[in-house]
Amino acid sequence: MVGADGSDSALHAVETAAHEASARGARLTVLHAFIWPLLRVPLGPSPYGPPDGGLRQQAQGIVDGAVAHARACAPGIEVTGEVLAGEPLTILAARSASAELVVVGSRGTGAFSGLVLGSVAVHLAAHAACPVLVVRGSGKPGGPVVLAVDGSRDSEAAVDFAFAAAAARGAELRAVHAWTPSSGPADLTPLFHGTEEIRDEEERVLAAALAGATARWPQVSVERRLVRGRPRPVLLEESAGAQLLVMGARGRGGFAGLLLGSVSQALLHHAECPVAVVRGDAGGADDARDAAEFRDAAESRDADASGVAVGPGGFGDRRG
Repeated sequence: MVGADGSDSALHAVETAAHEASARGARLTVLHAFIWPLLRVPLGPSPYGPPDGGLRQQAQGIVDGAVAHARACAPGIEVTGEVLAGEPLTILAARSASAELVVVGSRGTGAFSGLVLGSVAVHLAAHAACPVLVVRGSGKPGGPVVLAVDGSRDSEAAVDFAFAAAAARGAELRAVHAWTPSSGPADLTPLFHGTEEIRDEEERVLAAALAGATARWPQVSVERRLVRGRPRPVLLEESAGAQLLVMGARGRGGFAGLLLGSVSQALLHHAECPVAVVRGDAGGADDARDAAEFRDAAESRDADASGVAVGPGGFGDRRG
């Protein structure tokens, strides 16, 4: 599934999503969230304008253009387009429950000019019920797929995604585990364990994280990198030469209540290649169900009020 809003960033995301669908043997759905019916704004053409004008035609045109672009980028894949009434964050999070992957651009038409990353991308990375691929930068063709490993549950969930991505691309997988002797001023670990002992333990963390996947994906060449340093700068540097960076939503050092860790947020904002975020818990499905219930209630209420029904495949008939 890919979100389309007519921006250059979204078209880049559509192209990436088309190639992902082709590599996975999956069908692609292009979605455009159309908020104007909920605001009771007239959707048809103005009596003073061209007959094919109006917000309704504009929204459908965005989807039609994105579908055509996807088919041109990856001939042979099955592509459908939908225009849905609702706010983009809610629509995409709700629909993620039935998707294998959600692809979005780093910034859409609604982003403030000073923002590096749009709110839709951040929200989906934290709440989607499936992996989210945020298309930023161009990535380095022929570069490795970089996997961020830290031993957390989300990191474990990202391992299979990264191996599958590397296999589909015929790329090397570079598993990177950044470590420091101390996690903070209150960490007493260095007082009781030497640096070499800590390093050996971190090396075991890296080996354990990859053990099962290397057996399941024997065709993938794996380079292990154990780097002494803070995860954020280490992974940002790795992103410069990668075609894709894969990471868990939240590492083992994050606060329990956070859905998206500080390292993940930093990489979503500043990485030099596309970033895939994978969540290891079931919270994304719960979030998506809540979003779906909210969306359905809003669509029902506002469609009745405005006389417009919008659903899969485009706009419905005007009623009332």
